[in-house]
Amino acid sequence: MAQILAILIFICMFVLIVLDKIERHIVTMVCGFLVIVLVFCLSMNDLNAVFQTLNIKSIFDIEFWYSSGSIKESSIGINWSTIIFIAGMMIMVEGMGKAGFFRWLCLKIAKMVDYKIIPILITFMIMSGFLAMFIDSITVILFLVAVTIELGNLLKFNPVPIIISEIFCANLGGSATMCGDPPNIIIGTSLGYSFGDFITNTGVIALISMVFIIFYFYICFKKQLINSHVELINRDSECLMAVSGSDFSYEGEYTTNYVDPKDAILDKKRFLISFIIFFIAILLLITHAQTGLTVASIGVFVAAITLVTSKNDAIDLIKRVDYKTILFFIGLFIVVGGLEQTGILESVADLIGKVSGGNTKIMIAIIIWISAIASAFVDNIPFAATMIPIIQSLAISQGVPLSTLAWTLTMGTDIGGSATPIGASANVVGISVAEKEGYSISWKGYCMYSVPATVIVILISMIYIFIKYI
Repeated sequence: MAQILAILIFICMFVLIVLDKIERHIVTMVCGFLVIVLVFCLSMNDLNAVFQTLNIKSIFDIEFWYSSGSIKESSIGINWSTIIFIAGMMIMVEGMGKAGFFRWLCLKIAKMVDYKIIPILITFMIMSGFLAMFIDSITVILFLVAVTIELGNLLKFNPVPIIISEIFCANLGGSATMCGDPPNIIIGTSLGYSFGDFITNTGVIALISMVFIIFYFYICFKKQLINSHVELINRDSECLMAVSGSDFSYEGEYTTNYVDPKDAILDKKRFLISFIIFFIAILLLITHAQTGLTVASIGVFVAAITLVTSKNDAIDLIKRVDYKTILFFIGLFIVVGGLEQTGILESVADLIGKVSGGNTKIMIAIIIWISAIASAFVDNIPFAATMIPIIQSLAISQGVPLSTLAWTLTMGTDIGGSATPIGASANVVGISVAEKEGYSISWKGYCMYSVPATVIVILISMIYIFIKYI
C-alpha cells in the first residue's frame, strides 16, 4: 500500500508540474506533505522514515560542514547540503549583479565576438561545458543564465534558446570529471575512482559528445535566434528613430554603438570585491575534495562575506533569494524520499540485473538507458547511490569490469538528467532564474530540444563503451 501511494503521489506531482497550472513549489510542498502523512505515518507507521527523509539531523553533524575523509553527499531524503549551497550561491550572484559584474562580463563577451548572436551561442555552450568540469553545474548556470539574459536585453534577442543549450552543456561538461556532478562524487568516492580516472574515460565521451551537441543546437537555434533578433529590432525601431531623429534599418547584425564594458562598473571597489568573492568560490569548489570543506560550508561562507561586504544592501540581497526554488527542491526531495523509503528505486535497480542476464552489451544498454530515463524524472543523486551496489554485484556475478559499469552509470545518470526541467539541479535553477527575469520556459519548450540532445549523447556514450571496453 505504501509503495502504491508513493507512486501515485509522485505521478500526481509530475503531472501537475508538467501542466504548469499551479506554481511548482506549491505542488512539490503539498505532495511532500502527503508523502509524510499518507505514506510514512498512516501506511508505514514509521516515524523513523519521516526523520530520515527530513534529514535535519545531518545539518548538526560535523561531517556536514567539514569532511576529514572522502566527501560524501547525502542520498537519503532532503539534501540540505544542496539546499544551503544553492541559497548561498544565489546571494553571491545577486551581490555580483548589484556590483555590475554580469553587465561588465556580458558586454566584454559581446565585444569580443563583435556583438554577433550565433558566435555568442557557440561560445556560451563551450564556456558552460568547460566551467562545469571544475565548478558545480549549479554555480555555472546561475552565472551564465544571468549573463545571457543581460545580453539578450542589450542585443535584442530571445535568450531562452541559449539558456536551454547552456543547461544541457553544463550537465554534459559535469559528466567529464569526478567533481563536475554530485552523482560523480558518489560514484567516485564509493568505488575508489580518482579525478584522473573520470577525465580519461567519461571526459573523452563528453568531449566527443560536445562536438555533436554544439552542431545540434546550432542547427536548432540559428534561425530562431536571428528571427527573434529581427522581431525585437523592428518592434523597437520607432523608439530608436524618435531618439536618434533618423531612419532606422536592419541589415542582418545589430552593431550600433554599445556602452563600453568599463562603463558598466559603477563602483570599482565593490566590483573588485565581488570578483574576489567569485574567485574564492571557484577556488574552494575546485579544491573542496582536498580541503575537506563541503559545498554547504562553501555556500554559507561566500554568502556571509557577500553580505558583510554589501553593508546597506545585505537585507535586500537576502530578500532577492529565489525562495520558490528552495521550496521546490525541499518538496521534491521529500517525494523522492518516499520512493526511496518504500524500496521502489531499489526494485527498479534490481530489475536491471535480472533482465540483463549474462550478455554484457545488453547489460550496458539496460543500465545506461534505464539510468537516463529514470534520472530524467527522479533526482539522479539517490538513483546513482541506489545503483552502485547493483553494478558491484553485477561485476562480481557476471565477470564484467566494474569500471565499465561505473562509466555507463555515470553517463546515464548525468546526461539523463538533462532531458527534463526537473532531471538535474542545474535545470531547475536555470529555468527558475529565467522565469524570475520574465522568460518562461515550458516543459514542452524545454523537452522539444533537450530530449533529442539527450538521445544523441546516450547513443554516442553507448557506442563508445561498446568499442572501448568490450
